[in-house]
Amino acid sequence: MAQQLTLSGYTYTDDNKIIGIAEDPTKTTVYKKFAVKGPLASAFAIKKNGQLSVRPNTLPANTFWHDVTIEATTAEGKVVTNTFRIVKDQFIRNKVIAHRGAWKKSGTTENSLTALRNAVALGCMGSEFDIHLSADSIPYINHDAAIQGFTIEKTESSQLSQIKLSNGESLPTLLSYLQEGMKQNRTRLILELKPSVVSKERALLLTEKVIAMVRELKAQAWAEYISFDYDVCKKIKSMEPHAKVAYLNGELSPAQLAADHIDGLDYHHSILKKNESWFEEAHQKKQTVNVWTVNEKSLMEWLLQKNVDFITTNEPEMLLEIVQ
Repeated sequence: MAQQLTLSGYTYTDDNKIIGIAEDPTKTTVYKKFAVKGPLASAFAIKKNGQLSVRPNTLPANTFWHDVTIEATTAEGKVVTNTFRIVKDQFIRNKVIAHRGAWKKSGTTENSLTALRNAVALGCMGSEFDIHLSADSIPYINHDAAIQGFTIEKTESSQLSQIKLSNGESLPTLLSYLQEGMKQNRTRLILELKPSVVSKERALLLTEKVIAMVRELKAQAWAEYISFDYDVCKKIKSMEPHAKVAYLNGELSPAQLAADHIDGLDYHHSILKKNESWFEEAHQKKQTVNVWTVNEKSLMEWLLQKNVDFITTNEPEMLLEIVQ
């Protein structure tokens, strides 16, 4: 799972052409020379320190993403290359995260591809979805550990692929979910890695499989991560130091999260009601505060008064009306 060359960022805007720094995420390799390769190489510039940027007025306007290959050379002459998907940042900055997609008001199935498409169409900042690992190590999307009598972690993908959701769709794989989400550049994909019902080793294997798929699809610009398993959160940060990761369980203070370089807390509203000082403490440590699962207007308004960063809700339409 080693990745010798990553970027610290994957997006650009018309006003900010700087994308990120090319580097070894483990900090064990120092690169002395960088070059941009590929058909669009002339549209990008890279400095000696690995800072990648877009040259003004050079990228084709008919697509919102572009693949670029970076070649890095060590002092010993070893060459490492990797290809990244660079995305024009038109991602929405509101506070609305659709919980398992936008499904309730439309009457579709939670965690379905339709629910994801609905969240995008509504204009949500993010669409959250839940990931489990099948017995043969294929990541599937479902909230509960079991579906229609089958425990996902103990069932082969050949069986899971036959399952139909209530809206007629097949039980989605992570592959299908990411591919659908990458068709746009407005709504982030909030990947929740579920704790394993089998073993800690399986939870960490899920983490490796998810990160590998995000890398393979070049989906880093879209992906943010959450989990109730703190070891999973720390594993993600060790593999992708610049990825945004938030913890869900609720027992750790912002200071404790900061010590492990976790980017934010994502706690149930009852936890934040008991620890109101955590809003300010987290922001002082440049952490984000997300709250789940908030479906009442009065609670949404209270959280907005507390300057919450995000609210995860089954009622994204209601929250959008409030924030807009």
